[in-house]
Amino acid sequence: MEVVIITGLSGAGKTKAADWFEDKGYYCIDNMPPALIKNFIDLSLAGQREVKKAAFVIDIRGGQFFGDLKSSITALETDENVDFRILFIEASNEALIRRYNETRRMHPLSAAATTQEAIEAEREQLAELRAYAHYIVDTTTLKVADLNSELDKLFSQDGEKDTFILNIMSFGYKHGIPAETDWTLDMRFIPNPYYVPSLKKLTGNNKKVSQYVLKQDITKEFINRTTEIIDKLIPCYIKEGKYSLTIAIGCTGGQHRSVAVANELHRIFTEKGRRVTLEHRDI
Repeated sequence: MEVVIITGLSGAGKTKAADWFEDKGYYCIDNMPPALIKNFIDLSLAGQREVKKAAFVIDIRGGQFFGDLKSSITALETDENVDFRILFIEASNEALIRRYNETRRMHPLSAAATTQEAIEAEREQLAELRAYAHYIVDTTTLKVADLNSELDKLFSQDGEKDTFILNIMSFGYKHGIPAETDWTLDMRFIPNPYYVPSLKKLTGNNKKVSQYVLKQDITKEFINRTTEIIDKLIPCYIKEGKYSLTIAIGCTGGQHRSVAVANELHRIFTEKGRRVTLEHRDI
């Protein structure tokens, strides 16, 4: 039985994703208590009308039931009758606030207007679940048609390059290491543009800063070796049932070196035909 758990941030597009799965013939249940998923699967497999594909929308609306999700995930991962994946839907704080204002709905963690604090609180609660996710889709700039196209790619059988996702994130150590990271790579060995007066107030998105960082011999060697090992390990991750890798690229403030290197890795793997996301957390 194919089982997909659809989860993520409130307002990011989980309902639209569920509509796509329903159109594809999945049996969809919204706001499902996690502890009941195994019961549903057992009943479906034992019943006369077998359900071959199911999608469950699970998020913090479940309140106290949401805490049961980790044990439910463990049970699904060890069930030989289940092909199990997690789809995590997210968006930027600005996009989520705008969507809530447009619909005049309240955030599940806020008794008043949706605020950045409520969204950040939800991100923190979902950080561990995001790390478990096989697929992560950022809908900040996506229309419904674009989201549907992304889901077509993710849940097709067209090969590993279409399904495996590299999530590349830059960050600053002084703001803390991202909780969702699989790999954390430290760029503080690279000469720091911060101490070049003409580059200090710029970021790694600026061409001059990028050139300064990427022209260093040690940066070139690091990027070549990192690219090589990622290429070799992706098939190993897929073999073990993992379909995404989140790589956090860090420097002191998350403004210069980490941004430039993250941009370069994003460019390289995009040209290789990989599915890649990019986020600069601390800019």
